[in-house]
Amino acid sequence: MQSRQPSLAGERPRARGRPPTITQDRIVDAGIQIGLPNITFVGLAAALGVSHMALYKHVASLDALKRLVATEIFGRWQIPRALDGGQGGLKAYLMVFAASVREFVKAHPGLTPYVIRRMAATQPMLEKIDAHQTHIAQAYGISKDQSRWLLATVAFHGIAVADTVYSVAAQEPVVDATRLSEEAEMEEELIRGMNALIIGALVVLEAELPG
Repeated sequence: MQSRQPSLAGERPRARGRPPTITQDRIVDAGIQIGLPNITFVGLAAALGVSHMALYKHVASLDALKRLVATEIFGRWQIPRALDGGQGGLKAYLMVFAASVREFVKAHPGLTPYVIRRMAATQPMLEKIDAHQTHIAQAYGISKDQSRWLLATVAFHGIAVADTVYSVAAQEPVVDATRLSEEAEMEEELIRGMNALIIGALVVLEAELPG
């Protein structure tokens, strides 16, 4: 007796004999559920209840599949908007942004290669980044180039360091209080390091301002 593949959470069982519909939304939802590091054509096809050959008709390669999922993950990221009334100024905002970057990387292992390299970013990613840079420039009265540099500096270092910290932390399961304490200490050092980076970046920016 053949076992039936489990459907994705929240989906209704399909009618007997009716072929499942493969849509981009279903592909990316299944990919996000599986996680970028664990995506394979066979595994994702099984989650969709289709053959991996049928999936190939919609996505040409494993790299294209991962790019599709990565683009959707980035598209769903709620990048913080400027703080209401400019509370705390640009420094306060950049610290909020850095925290959002840290949590984004922590929540989505394997995403870093698709967002840290400009050549790997898709057009929708680049458009979202550009819109964010424009928004912050207008909100805090700085030029677009200054906004681009500040946000790119915080994002690049924040993503790279957070990926390192959380990749190391995830290599082995937490088995005792000492290990848990060590991971908390690593995260605290990450936060302090990003705060120092932000302060230094703002000093550089202020030195470049006229007058």
